[in-house]
Amino acid sequence: MPIQSFDELLQLQSESEDSFSAPASPDKGERMFGGQFLAQAIAAASRTVDPSRAIHSLHAYFLRPGDTELAVRYEVDHVRDGRSYSHRQVSALQQGKQLFTMLASWCVPTRSPEYFGSSMEDVPPPSECDYTYEDFCRDQMPDPEYETTVKTRPMDILYINPPRTREVGNHVPNQLMWMKISVPVSPNPSVQHSALAYLSDSTIIDHIVLPFGKRWRDEDFEGTSLDHAMWFHGDCRADQWILFEQAVEWTGIGRGFTTGKMFDQTGRLIASIAQEGLMRFTTP
Repeated sequence: MPIQSFDELLQLQSESEDSFSAPASPDKGERMFGGQFLAQAIAAASRTVDPSRAIHSLHAYFLRPGDTELAVRYEVDHVRDGRSYSHRQVSALQQGKQLFTMLASWCVPTRSPEYFGSSMEDVPPPSECDYTYEDFCRDQMPDPEYETTVKTRPMDILYINPPRTREVGNHVPNQLMWMKISVPVSPNPSVQHSALAYLSDSTIIDHIVLPFGKRWRDEDFEGTSLDHAMWFHGDCRADQWILFEQAVEWTGIGRGFTTGKMFDQTGRLIASIAQEGLMRFTTP
């Protein structure tokens, strides 16, 4: 059943000072959504960090698929607490097996001059975009699990320049889309950062097949996320429209590498993302 607020996803039960239990996934696909691991791991680690410190980066690996019918235990290791920075390692487990691991860092916010090397592209506002992820799945990527997975996830996605053809080519335009959490989110900065991480895992790895004229859910392709890195550039509101610009940087030796940038509606860069995924084709 879809959740009514994003905070429900982060309602972890304390098993000990550094161990927390999360309820079973609200969407019931064949494997747990990676964004849920990211969001809940941030929430678990944040409970062990001084609230004056904000997360600024994470590096995570998806080790095994999670069972959406089972609860997940998050174990937090206090790597270091310095004068300005705190580091935590988080492991997600089911039935004694490690599914996911994340190393993340929190810091005391300080003032310094701002510089943005990237500008948000000139795109139509969300009010002028009406091609949804549901439309994309229906038209180009038929997904038999859509009703029990993606549709139950609390996010809205509006495509700006979806791929319209299956041409094979060496250049894939950056994929641009507006997205936001579709249910209420606490204004607490830590919750908003968890929600932003949840969004950051959506669609970004799907594009590694576009140079070959394919789609992520094609029957002759098998793929999955391998790892995920993210840098937070300040406060954010994940429950308001965010422009997610996604680029295919490289593919080869059975993997594909993508990067992403998230901008708020004022054009401020709020996060940078990198992810690598497995690529297996069953036909040439």
